[in-house]
Amino acid sequence: MIKKKIVNLSTYLSEIAVHGIQEKKGNDIVRLDLRNLNSSVSDYFVVCNADSATQVKAIADSVEEEIYKSTQTHPWRKEGLESAEWIILDYFDIVVHIFKTEKRNFYGIEDLWGDAQTTSYQSA
Repeated sequence: MIKKKIVNLSTYLSEIAVHGIQEKKGNDIVRLDLRNLNSSVSDYFVVCNADSATQVKAIADSVEEEIYKSTQTHPWRKEGLESAEWIILDYFDIVVHIFKTEKRNFYGIEDLWGDAQTTSYQSA
């Protein structure tokens, strides 16, 4: 008998998002687990940064493509595509934040959600 690790959909989506970020060499990838914070925002935030607007956009495209290939799901909402300084992909249960490096440093999103359990990932 083969044992499989069972994960819920939001955890699975967050792992796919991380993979999409790694495919385009996103920096400082973290997943914030918001499930135990009594927050109705989402289950997870996946956060990364890149050094140029072109790379920010490429990461967003990669995340969308990877999630669609695996689940046939499109984001419910996308924000920030015009300037590509901070793109948000909202999949209800997970929200992916892709920053230009200086914007991530300025907004400090991890500090705002400091009580969340954080998982860090290596860039590919």
